[in-house]
Amino acid sequence: MYIDSHCHLDHLDLAPYGGSLDAALDAARSVGVAGFLLIGIDLYKFEQLLQIRHRYADVWMSIGTHPLHPEQMPDAALLAECAAHPSALAVGETGLDYHYAPETKELQMESFARHMQLAADLNKPVIIHSRAAKQDTLDLMADHRGSVRGVLHCFTEDWDMAEQAVDMGYYISFSGIVTFRNADALRQVAAQVPDHRLLIETDAPWLAPVPHRGRQNEPRYLPEVAATLAAVRGTNPAHIGALTTANFHQLFATGVCSA
Repeated sequence: MYIDSHCHLDHLDLAPYGGSLDAALDAARSVGVAGFLLIGIDLYKFEQLLQIRHRYADVWMSIGTHPLHPEQMPDAALLAECAAHPSALAVGETGLDYHYAPETKELQMESFARHMQLAADLNKPVIIHSRAAKQDTLDLMADHRGSVRGVLHCFTEDWDMAEQAVDMGYYISFSGIVTFRNADALRQVAAQVPDHRLLIETDAPWLAPVPHRGRQNEPRYLPEVAATLAAVRGTNPAHIGALTTANFHQLFATGVCSA
């Protein structure tokens, strides 16, 4: 059994399922995906996310402002209100992306710091996106060392960054990128992450794993990620499923969320 620790169910094109999210989730369940963390990146869709979360016992949710949504970053009051909601298991997705939006660096840093402080204040995990911003990401994490726990999602950086994050108590989550043919260096990193700090995700609807690359990604493709991790770590997909499921519940304290 697997848990998709990071997916954007509200962004899925449901046309292949006749417009039914039920059918899309059933397709994932049929291949062993037993849970889904719905990642909120748009504060103004919070009520829609809540409706999805409340419809399914195996769907949890987070809320935050993505670094590529700079137009929402100044809305600190709304962010705080949404993040404090009892249905929000985590704060984020937040973080830094200098690859696509270097021009908003200062605004991103301000927003990321705000999310980190909220996570500390609310005692909730933080979900971090980092691209081409390694040192700034690590520095902000270090500023809250000991007071914030969380995950570096869709990890694509080097072992040095992963090792520092693990040393600060963070989890490392791998997506379909780890299956790409040109991802040998990332697979080497994936082989080294300690068992107790490993998570898996799809980041659906983006980044479909091989052999589905080029299509819309979906939670039902999560076993492809697990199979690749099993191969590089010298184990089997069932073991990857068991340990990442345990890690997910450990990090996100799912048992405390009933709202």
